[in-house]
Amino acid sequence: MNRLQIKGLSTRHIGPIDLDITGGQCVILSGTSGSGKTMLLRAIADLDLHEGEIYLDDLSCKAMAPTTWRQQVGLLVAESQWWENVVGDHFNGEPTKYLGALGLDPEIMSWSIARLSSGERQRLGLVRLLNNQPKVLLLDEPTANLDPESMKNAEMLIKQYQSETGAAIIWVTHHHDQIERIADRHFSMKDGQLKEVELKEVKQ
Repeated sequence: MNRLQIKGLSTRHIGPIDLDITGGQCVILSGTSGSGKTMLLRAIADLDLHEGEIYLDDLSCKAMAPTTWRQQVGLLVAESQWWENVVGDHFNGEPTKYLGALGLDPEIMSWSIARLSSGERQRLGLVRLLNNQPKVLLLDEPTANLDPESMKNAEMLIKQYQSETGAAIIWVTHHHDQIERIADRHFSMKDGQLKEVELKEVKQ
C-alpha cells in the first residue's frame, strides 16, 4: 500500500498538520524560504522531536525502531552528507541500475568524494536513497543543483521508481514547470500550515 498518514503533527512553529498520501501519489510542497518545509520533512522522517502521529500502512512511527522507520520513510536532504573518502563506501548493495539513468558512469563508485561536483553529489544522494528501497520518499529540492537535462533524468528516475514500487512522495520544489510535470497534489506552506493549491491541469 505504502500509504503515509500524518495526524496532528507539530514541530517547533509548524502544525498541527494533517495529510494523507496514498501509495503512488506525488505531493508537491512549496513555500517561501524559512516557512518550515525542511523541518516538516525532518519531523516526518522522525529526525526531530514532534507531536502527533505518523503512520505507514497503519503502522505507527512510534512502533518502529528509528532506523527502521528512516529506511522505509527515506529523506533526501538538499545537500547530502558524505562521511567516507570514497563514493562506493557509502552504498550497501549495487547501485548500477540507478547510476546510468542519471548519466553517471559506474566507475564513479571508485572516485574520492572531493572529486565530485555539486551536481554529481546531488545525483549520487538520490541514488543512495533509492538503493535503500524506501516506501516513502521525502525529497527536499532533489534537483536544485542540476542542469535541465540532469533534472529531467532525475524526474524520470523518481517517477519510474514510484511506478515500480508504489512509493508515496513528498517533494519540495520551487520550479513551477516541474510542479506541472510531476505533481498529483500541490500544497503551499505558510505560517506553519499547509494549504492545498489547485493544479493547472488534471493529471491523466
